[in-house]
Amino acid sequence: MIMVNARSIAGPDESFKPMELHRRDVGPTDVLIDIAYCGICHTDVSRARGEFGTTHYPLVPGHEIAGTVSAIGPGVQKFAVGDRVGVGCLVDSCRECDYCRAGMEPYCRNGHVRTYNCLDRSGQYTQGGYSEKIVVDEGYVLRIPDALSLESAAPLLCAGITLYSPLRRWKAGPDAKVAIIGFGGLGHVGVPMSAALGAHTVVFDLTMDKAADAYRRGADEYRLSTDPAIFTDFAGAFDLILSTVPANLDYDAFLGTLALDGTFVNLGVPKNPISLDVFSLLNNRRSLAGTLVGSIAETQEMLDFCAENGIVAETEVVAADEIDAAYDRVAASDVRYRFVIDISTLATA
Repeated sequence: MIMVNARSIAGPDESFKPMELHRRDVGPTDVLIDIAYCGICHTDVSRARGEFGTTHYPLVPGHEIAGTVSAIGPGVQKFAVGDRVGVGCLVDSCRECDYCRAGMEPYCRNGHVRTYNCLDRSGQYTQGGYSEKIVVDEGYVLRIPDALSLESAAPLLCAGITLYSPLRRWKAGPDAKVAIIGFGGLGHVGVPMSAALGAHTVVFDLTMDKAADAYRRGADEYRLSTDPAIFTDFAGAFDLILSTVPANLDYDAFLGTLALDGTFVNLGVPKNPISLDVFSLLNNRRSLAGTLVGSIAETQEMLDFCAENGIVAETEVVAADEIDAAYDRVAASDVRYRFVIDISTLATA
């Protein structure tokens, strides 16, 4: 076993505390990663605070992991010591079902293994990136291009692929008109991706205070999501709408802004069941969809795409003893646009 420093939380109303975490020894196809930075995702906050009702404590969150390879197993072929690498939302899957064999690991019929708060194949709960090191099979490790700093690349391992995957799946491109609801941790990376793919990109947000940032990152238009005029101004306009907000929207109104065969993709997770009139789908042959993160191959494609197009997450680096305060700010939407933990502070905080 490999012993490392970590930060864990013992219950939904607790604060983060130092702990010693045991990582498994490096196996034949494993990669040992010295973690440099780990992003703080809104899902981390929800899991740590028990909002999904499925958290196993003590919990070490973190699935936006960037670092350097420090050891490899004898069977590893893709990586060498010193390589810059990342780990996202999953660290294993069955590898045998038709979905896994087709390279769609997030949809594994037998259930993929999440980076934290998930039973692995040995029956142990996984623990995430708020730690100094992690051991992951090479098949679930990503190569971070030299053009991306580890700090700014970390959030791409979740936020980036969460937006890139539906943009590619629903063919955002020069002939498409895309709307992104919410310009936050997800939306701020989705906008430059959509723009780089050539789509006309419109942002809807609750306030106008992020408009300058959105335009700077590639938005063509920016409108208040609470302005009823958007539903007439954009009636039948969009080929694709990506909702990044964890809120119940007026789905009928937003579906009315979709063009023929347009798709509304829900990326945020509302607390209450959604409701809509089925005629909102029948008209213009519209679709309401959802998606998990992309596959390992698609995540690598996303990292390479971001490197080629100069797309990075805008980050605020925090130390280990600032995690609780950062969580409060994430819950209050008070971050521009992604917190990243400096893992070097774990041993000293």
